[in-house]
Amino acid sequence: MSDWEVLLKMEEEYIQNMCMQLLKFKPDLVITEKGLSDLACHYLSKAGVSAIRRLRKTDNNRIDKACGGVVGCLRSKNFGDEFFAFIVDCKDPKACTVLLRGASKDLLNEVERNLQWLYEAAAIAFEAIPRTLAQNCGVNVIRTMTALQGKHASVGNEWVGIDGNTGEIVNMKERKIYNVKAQTFKTAIEAACMLLRIDDIGPLLKLKKKTEETVGSISSL
Repeated sequence: MSDWEVLLKMEEEYIQNMCMQLLKFKPDLVITEKGLSDLACHYLSKAGVSAIRRLRKTDNNRIDKACGGVVGCLRSKNFGDEFFAFIVDCKDPKACTVLLRGASKDLLNEVERNLQWLYEAAAIAFEAIPRTLAQNCGVNVIRTMTALQGKHASVGNEWVGIDGNTGEIVNMKERKIYNVKAQTFKTAIEAACMLLRIDDIGPLLKLKKKTEETVGSISSL
């Protein structure tokens, strides 16, 4: 056996061992930011495991936050000339994907700007609540908000908020505060929609329709 054949055999055994170690966790789907060799895909496919390779780090982080590292089913759908992979049927999902389609790039950019504006406006409005609590408690607002945003950036801290009495960053679900805030958010969105329906003049006509289409997604997050 030549040296080249020996190297190929060692590589095959190494990849097989890595795949076997990975399969011990019994995954249904493997997502990697780097490349994935055809041999590794073969071993994973043979075990009934799907694989997605060369995913951007930002997308990988979003999937981790949305699914908590435990994803649901992987489905592929065709739109036009392109295939898209969808992760569906997740247990307790934390996010959703909005797929935009249009006749031209300019139209898509305009739709994307309008859609981002709505979610950004809602996010800014929601951020006013912990900021106001921090101000009322007399704590350092900038440091507290930075620490709160850092907590929210990591997985498992979606219930974290500011205690209105002490200014501390605590788990809202443990303090039985979440249900009150969730209802407040829904009421605020419903009130905004009601105002848009009443004040149907000028540019608000178009804004009302876009807001109503987005409210359902925001309320379900």
